Amino acid sequence: MTNDLHRPGGSRSTIRLAASKVPEVTIAFWVIKAMTTGLGESTSDYLVHVLPPVLAVAIGGIALVLALALQFATRRYVPWVYWLAVAMVGVFGTMAADVLHVGSGIPYAASTIFFAVVLAAVFLLWHRSERTLSIHSIRTRRREAFYWAAVMATFALGTAAGDLVAVTFNLGYLAAGLLFGVIILIPAVGYRFFGLNAILAFWFAYIVTRPLGASFADWVGVSADRGGLGVGPGVVSLVLAVLIALGVGYVTITGRRESAASQAVSADSVPAPQVRP
Repeated sequence: MTNDLHRPGGSRSTIRLAASKVPEVTIAFWVIKAMTTGLGESTSDYLVHVLPPVLAVAIGGIALVLALALQFATRRYVPWVYWLAVAMVGVFGTMAADVLHVGSGIPYAASTIFFAVVLAAVFLLWHRSERTLSIHSIRTRRREAFYWAAVMATFALGTAAGDLVAVTFNLGYLAAGLLFGVIILIPAVGYRFFGLNAILAFWFAYIVTRPLGASFADWVGVSADRGGLGVGPGVVSLVLAVLIALGVGYVTITGRRESAASQAVSADSVPAPQVRP
């Protein structure tokens, strides 16, 4: 694998980052990721109903730009900055997919295919440029740009695919959520027991978490006549925002503890200087 950090002349084409800009893939990562997908769906639904759709999309777009600017400005992974960017991608990605259907009348099947092609193009360009799609290699500005382009495409694709299953196929939000809950087991089982490529398994699961979380958020939020519990998207957004904040606080505290423990171990491993008599 080609590494930009050792590529001749690499400093002219990209700005170096001091450390990885993405978190470790743990259970906490997937839990928070799933909640951000639900937050994106419910917040988008809430905003477009309380505000003019054009204004809602504009606010979502501005919030996304500001969040990504903050993320790119950091020199390392900062939990609250990273997850704020993911949440804003979730909101705007949902709006982008919904605009194609509601605003332009494009069927969910067509928008699903369109966003799948967009995501494939991002992956192709990313791999041709960097020779890897691993999130563990996000240590340059260029790779970070490819990463966030892929993240935005996965959210839009997941939104369209989720609505395709729930609405066009008429399964309803609960059934769609359960279906995607089964589908997400494919990369987990494939990686654990059948040697599925780790990068493929990650992106497979990353895409599916979008319709999984969004379907359950819709089921809780939408009215009973649409097959939901009728809690309301505003309440769902508020609850998910609080849970995400708690999750980010948890990973921040545990990350600091692990860093401190690692530094302590490193210090203990350094041999004490010998004093000659």
